[in-house]
Amino acid sequence: MPRAIRDGVSIYYETDDGGDGTPVVFVQGLGYGRWMWRWQREAVRDHYRVVAPDNRGTGRSDAGLPPLLPRLPRKLRAPLIFKLAGYSIGGLAADLEAVLEDAGIREAHIVGASMGGMIAQRYAIEYTRAKTLTLCCTSHGGPDSMPVPEETQEFIFDVPKRASERETIRHRMRPAFTERFTNRNPHLMDRIIEWRLEQDAGDPAREAQAAAVLNFDVSDRLDGIRVPTLIMHGTEDRVVPAGNARLLEEAIPNARLERFEGGSHCFFIENADTVNDELLGFLEEHD
Repeated sequence: MPRAIRDGVSIYYETDDGGDGTPVVFVQGLGYGRWMWRWQREAVRDHYRVVAPDNRGTGRSDAGLPPLLPRLPRKLRAPLIFKLAGYSIGGLAADLEAVLEDAGIREAHIVGASMGGMIAQRYAIEYTRAKTLTLCCTSHGGPDSMPVPEETQEFIFDVPKRASERETIRHRMRPAFTERFTNRNPHLMDRIIEWRLEQDAGDPAREAQAAAVLNFDVSDRLDGIRVPTLIMHGTEDRVVPAGNARLLEEAIPNARLERFEGGSHCFFIENADTVNDELLGFLEEHD
């Protein structure tokens, strides 16, 4: 099991050995495990080597939090994490650099969704291995970005009392998918819940990642992204409003925006075939 070490924290990553193209690196969203990219990994693995890290605190990666903090009740723990012990997007980008160094990768296509898209932006600004960026359902952060709607925040953070672990996950996922998709794919949604139970971040690490997202802002640094950038966003995203995609397109010098009509936050799952075609075409164009 390959692992990179940064500041004493072990970061796990998987690799799929594929074709001879420039490696493709998939970076996860807030709390999400490697499962979220399974459709895209399957699409590109025949042509490209794939690298899929677990963000700090997710899956098989260490959380790196003070040892007593996760044991506290959430009402005590969450304020401490948000004020004192939260992660930063800059630190998560440094973890990504440690992974690529450990994997011996000099150049890579970086693909990130939601928080993973934030990590990808920061990585491309501060490090030199990115050949292209693909940014899905993400934002540049800061006061000029469009925030997560309050209704969605309530779904994500205010869970019904006495809810089981599976019920909690199902409740938190509702804003990320369209009702039409969840109603038509009940068995897949059940499988996703099982994948999330196995791979997602626990609550303390999830809160630490949320702190990183809340403090993220590269709105005045995007002209430092000099690599070709594909921006993809669902027009009906209820987590990261679609207007953020337009802001990114305007600010990144060599960017192209593809909108997915009616697409949700997890449009790359709901519209996997179309997304994969766009992604493969972009990679081939710049490889």
